[in-house]
Amino acid sequence: MNMQTAITMTAAETSLVDAYTAQIGELPGEGAVLSARDSLLANLRRQGLPTRRVEAWHYTDLRALLRAVPAYDPTAFAQKVDPLVPGSSVLSVLNGKADTKNLPAGINVRSYAESLIDGVAAADLVERDQDDAIGRINGSFVRDGFEIEVPEGTVLEQPLEFQLVQSAGQSHSRFPVTFGANSKATIIERHLSVNDAASLVTVVSDLILDEGAEITWIILQQQGASDSHLAQVNFDLGTNAKLRLFIINAGGKLVRQEVHGVTTGEGADFKMRGINLLGNETHTDVTFTLGHDVPNTTSTEILRNVLFDRAKGVFQGQIRVAPDAQKTDAKMACNTLLLSDDADFSAKPELEIFADDVQCGHGATVIDINPTHLYYLRARGIPENKARAMLVNAFVDEIVEELEHEGLIETLETIIAAWLEKHA
Repeated sequence: MNMQTAITMTAAETSLVDAYTAQIGELPGEGAVLSARDSLLANLRRQGLPTRRVEAWHYTDLRALLRAVPAYDPTAFAQKVDPLVPGSSVLSVLNGKADTKNLPAGINVRSYAESLIDGVAAADLVERDQDDAIGRINGSFVRDGFEIEVPEGTVLEQPLEFQLVQSAGQSHSRFPVTFGANSKATIIERHLSVNDAASLVTVVSDLILDEGAEITWIILQQQGASDSHLAQVNFDLGTNAKLRLFIINAGGKLVRQEVHGVTTGEGADFKMRGINLLGNETHTDVTFTLGHDVPNTTSTEILRNVLFDRAKGVFQGQIRVAPDAQKTDAKMACNTLLLSDDADFSAKPELEIFADDVQCGHGATVIDINPTHLYYLRARGIPENKARAMLVNAFVDEIVEELEHEGLIETLETIIAAWLEKHA
């Protein structure tokens, strides 16, 4: 006989279960959507939040780190802010509520709440696997977001900014986005907090790139110092599709950014570039998996991490090459600048290769500022603090400069420089 002992729920787990019971009557969706929510919440309640015993969460013990969950606040108010790049189209989600005014032309957009209400979204509300805590929480509580289709051959001349602004409480959003064949676009997924009130933010973006689509997707995360941010990007690349994903983490108390993708068309190319700026006692985890499922596909991933104070960082990266995926070219690197004896960074790159005609590799480094470089700058009259900031800037600027939009590069460099000036 198999007996399963019920877990003793933590304060955070109890808050989530109680919040679901309190909100279920007002969450959008009935029938299949409600059934999907119930199933996700039941699994969350049965298994609890993941601990170190779960391999995918070994370095981020969510059960221990997520100690409290702020209550959902229906009265919380936030306003959208100016876009990062002047002239960009903006789609705003303010405290979890999509703003459907002034929708951009040339693409098909509707609020995700509509998809929940008419039941179309039920198929989305499933777990990726048994360890998908983000999918469970988001699927149980998601209220809004945007469902977007970029038609075949569409070229967006200016960036499209998804702006998620949070002031308090909870926000759970979703973004299913389909890019038609040969479409081109730059998307900015921007997360920011407007005050010091604690928030729990979850977001799931599901991207499908059809044949020949070329997309740049930028995630800029600037949550507040007390916020928990749990996010997931899932993608599927068709034939000759190209996705460039840039991730910049420059905020949040507890952050888990997952990236999961597959290449399903020959000639697909994926590039991921990441910058993690970590200070104080923050904990930030970037977990990445990529399946090369067909022949003749390529990928490169480069992360640059800067840690001060008692910050903790994590990078888990796994590349899987299927038996039929000959001629795969995949490379992954994680480089960390550790600027405090009390800071900690864990890197776990992995390769699972089942094909024999491939070029694959990975590497990880952890270093401090080169004293020779520091001496060179100080010998030319540059104060030590400024010299250190210049060297750290050079370490991360190499990533930002891969973007092709000069205005966006300048804006991101300004944000990074301001963060370093505050924490260095």
